[in-house]
Amino acid sequence: MLEFLTQYNLTGLAIGIATFLIIGIFHPLVIKGEYYFGVRIWWIFLLMGIVATALSIWVENILYSTLLAVWGASSLWSIGELFEQRERVAKGWFPKRERR
Repeated sequence: MLEFLTQYNLTGLAIGIATFLIIGIFHPLVIKGEYYFGVRIWWIFLLMGIVATALSIWVENILYSTLLAVWGASSLWSIGELFEQRERVAKGWFPKRERR
């Protein structure tokens, strides 16, 4: 697979598509995470970000290294988004979960 991407100069396109999908995955993760758990799950995003970023330095393959770096950066960015999501909920832009 990697040889195919390299042979036909598709590595950049694959990275772009995967980056789009990774960011797209994190959007609902932040919304649902804040809805069900509040901001107290910020440390999970921190841990994912640190691990993925460290792995991106360790992995030699440029495709996998780049995707791990994107995953790590998206995880770290999601920490701020999680707290901003709490503010959006307070403004009424998103539904607030009713505690039972």
